[in-house]
Amino acid sequence: MPAHAATAVSCANIAFIKYWGNTDEALRLPANASLSMNLAGVETETTVTFVDNLAADEVFIGGAAQSGTPYDRVVGNLDLIRERAGLRAFARVESKNNFPAGAGIASSASAFAALSVAGAAAAGLKLTEAELSALARRGSGSAARSVPGGFVEWGPGQPGQPDSSFGVSIAPPGYWDLVDVIAVISQKHKIVGSTGGHALAGTSPLQAARVGSVPDRLERCRAALLARDFDHFAEVVEADSNIMHAVMMTSAPPLFYWEPITLAIIKAVRRWRAEGLPVCYSIDAGPNVHCLCPGEHAAEVERRLRENLDANRLLVARPGGPARLLG
Repeated sequence: MPAHAATAVSCANIAFIKYWGNTDEALRLPANASLSMNLAGVETETTVTFVDNLAADEVFIGGAAQSGTPYDRVVGNLDLIRERAGLRAFARVESKNNFPAGAGIASSASAFAALSVAGAAAAGLKLTEAELSALARRGSGSAARSVPGGFVEWGPGQPGQPDSSFGVSIAPPGYWDLVDVIAVISQKHKIVGSTGGHALAGTSPLQAARVGSVPDRLERCRAALLARDFDHFAEVVEADSNIMHAVMMTSAPPLFYWEPITLAIIKAVRRWRAEGLPVCYSIDAGPNVHCLCPGEHAAEVERRLRENLDANRLLVARPGGPARLLG
């Protein structure tokens, strides 16, 4: 019988207000709301093909067959799709990134957003954006933010209600020409990935204070973003990044994602802003530094990173659109 296939592309995202820790690990319901920007051109492309004569799901990432945890996470999302669609067929999944995976650039976000959009289409499902976002979240929490386009807010939802937590676009990609110049410090997979880190968040004595103070930072960040007020935006984005990493560093066991050059870039970015260059930093669960600035200053931020800090591996991204089907 014929195969049923679909291909989707999704952007990675950078969180301005971070997601760290879950209230429900199985459903990946986040401990707090978060706010992010999709990264145009920093993408995962995934094809899902349901084939009636397959003996088991097959998962290939970058051409390599997967097993263990990466395989199980993909199959978990496929099972949710099969359950919703009433399918029994196994699937072949072929996925590729155009950026380093597992290094703190939200590769799991783009991967599970693309998987969910492609998988649902291949299964013949007609899901809303909110439903696709909630489905993607089950594979990787931050994937909820990569389904809608532009600037996205993701709410924590309600306990025990898996479809209640999803991302919503609060502004389209063209609303603000904000550029993310990413200094790629390392392309290695993290020893402790984000999923493992989320499970440790509650062991930090700082996590409860972080979660309790998120609503204020989220409100200030949203207001600054919608007003295109970079000064206030920079202040709250850096504070939120620092607080998340303080939780990581005080968990049991502690997580130290920064490298020496990570801290050097942090200090340089703060110095450059004090000197008048509008730029700020944000760091996800990894050593790589996202240097955010208005578009007209991106070339100067790039130049300084390359010349002053030997940060020669850079990715540059403007606000990206929603996850989408190809063809």
